[in-house]
Amino acid sequence: MHSPRVETSPLGKETQYINQYTSEVLYPLPRQQGRSSLGLSAGKLPFQGVDIWNAYELSWLNSKGKPLVRLAEFHFPATSSHIIESKSFKLYLNSFNLTRFASEEEVLARLTQDLSQASGSEVQVILHPADYGLPVRPLEGECLDDLDIEVNHYTPAPELLKVTSDEVVEETLVSHLLKSNCPVTGQPDWASVQIHYKGPKIDPESLLAYLISYREKGDFHEHCVEEIFVDLLRLCQCQQLTVYARYLRRGGLDINPWRSTLSVEPPNPRQARQ
Repeated sequence: MHSPRVETSPLGKETQYINQYTSEVLYPLPRQQGRSSLGLSAGKLPFQGVDIWNAYELSWLNSKGKPLVRLAEFHFPATSSHIIESKSFKLYLNSFNLTRFASEEEVLARLTQDLSQASGSEVQVILHPADYGLPVRPLEGECLDDLDIEVNHYTPAPELLKVTSDEVVEETLVSHLLKSNCPVTGQPDWASVQIHYKGPKIDPESLLAYLISYREKGDFHEHCVEEIFVDLLRLCQCQQLTVYARYLRRGGLDINPWRSTLSVEPPNPRQARQ
C-alpha cells in the first residue's frame, strides 16, 4: 500500500463533491508516521484498541431510485496499518448519494470491503435505522473540570504529570476540556476524555493541566489519544490503563479512539454534545 502524506490529502483544498459511488476518494495515512514519534514499533504496541466512527449522513438509492438513510458505525482496529483521513471518508460516503444499490446488504458489503482494504485490516460496519439514535450517556468517572488550577501550557507538556504516592489505586477520571486542532486546516477538534487506571495515584490537578496542554496541538484524534496513553503509561507507571476520547462530530462524522491494556470491547455511548 502506498504511503501518502497529510500535505497531499483533500484537507484544506477545494473539492469536487461526487455523488456517484467510488472508493478512489478514500485517503489512507500510515499510523506508523505518528507512532514512530512516540517510540512505538508496529509489532510492539503497548495497547489494544479501536477507533469507532459514527456517520450520521449515509444515504443511497434503492433499485427504484428511492433514497434510503442509515446511521452507520465503523470499528477500525488500532492494529490496522492506516487511518482514513476524515474529509476523504466524508467524500466517500457522499459518493453513495445518487447511486442505486440492489439491497442494503450490497451497501454493507461495499463499505466493509472498501474500508478494510484502505485501512489494512478488517473493519466492522454496522448500519442502523435513521431513528435508531445512539444511546446518550455521560462518561462514568470523577470529573476534573472544576479543579481551580492555573494553566500556562497549551502544547503537550508531559512533564506536568505527577503521582502523589506509591500507593496503588484504581480510579476513573473524566474531563471535557480536551481540545486539539486539525493538523492541516487548524480547525478545532473538541472532545471528552475518560481515563481509567490502576497504579500509583495520579495527582488530579497535574492530569487536568496536562490534558489542557493539548489545546494548540495539531494532530489527528487517534494520535493524540495514543500520545496521552503512552505518557501516562511511562510517566505514571500505570499497571492497567484505558484512555477513551469522544470527539465532537464534524461533517456528519465523529471519531472516538479507545486504547487500553485490557482486552475488552468499549461501549459506544454518544455524549450529549456529540
